[in-house]
Amino acid sequence: MKKGILLVNLGTPESPTPEAVKKYLAEFLSDRRVINWPRSLWLPILHGIVLQVRPKKSAHAYKKIWREEGSPLWIYTKKQAELLQLRMPNTIVRFAMTYGRPGIQETIYEMKQAGMTELFVLPLYPQYSETTVAPICDQVGQVYKSAAEIPDIKISSSFYDHEGYLQLLANTIKRHLTEKSFDMILFSYHGIPVSTIERGDPYEEQCKITTQKVMERIGDHPYTHSYQSKFGPGQWLTPMTRETLKAFPSQNIKKVLVITPGFVADCLETIEEINEENRTYFMENGGEVFEYIQPFNESTEFTEILQSIIETK
Repeated sequence: MKKGILLVNLGTPESPTPEAVKKYLAEFLSDRRVINWPRSLWLPILHGIVLQVRPKKSAHAYKKIWREEGSPLWIYTKKQAELLQLRMPNTIVRFAMTYGRPGIQETIYEMKQAGMTELFVLPLYPQYSETTVAPICDQVGQVYKSAAEIPDIKISSSFYDHEGYLQLLANTIKRHLTEKSFDMILFSYHGIPVSTIERGDPYEEQCKITTQKVMERIGDHPYTHSYQSKFGPGQWLTPMTRETLKAFPSQNIKKVLVITPGFVADCLETIEEINEENRTYFMENGGEVFEYIQPFNESTEFTEILQSIIETK
């Protein structure tokens, strides 16, 4: 028996060009799990408007964060797979992206050729959502849809309340609190449409539990909780991070510590949106100190948590 472990993150364009970004967004935004609108309504908007306008703007943003090896999300996801392989040498560890490359299906085929007989899929999303984890399940299922032989398969749906994950977040925040004084800790999570929550998605509740349990480990300090990265005209979870930060200075909250617990690796939404765009909103409205806590990225402590999740599920 040879166990395979597949770490999966959202995805990234292959390069910071409008053409590559357009290809990536077309795949990502065509997924019904991501945009749950009638195809007859959404596809003309996607191909007639979104994919004509957004790739150029997004490519500009990607260029600002791109590194020689690729996007930060790709680099750190690959690095975590390599670190986990070192900790679990008797397994086959690989990483894949839900959208873009390396793809889930091609990676599973490669793992099978390497001798994999059982598969553990670990989506790198602490909180479950239909918009993130479910597409991974769909693609894994598609791989074996007509297969003659199917291995034992386990898919981790979330780890929002895992002790190690919560403690690592708390320890990271505590280190910053010992170095500086802050008026507020802001927990910013990726937003999703309210309609998704109304269909039974547990994402909002899991985000709230993460925030609550981390603060239980920190103690008495002002904090709040918000959502970022709204896309499109529909109603999304509130309060919005952008509006929250704009309002803080007028509430005499001028020193803020920002953490993004739903992101385990830096990406466009953390580097560009939080640490640049939202920092600017806060400072322009009278803020004085804006400190952003990076995700786990290539932390070996996080690698230990991933191993713990795999070995206990």
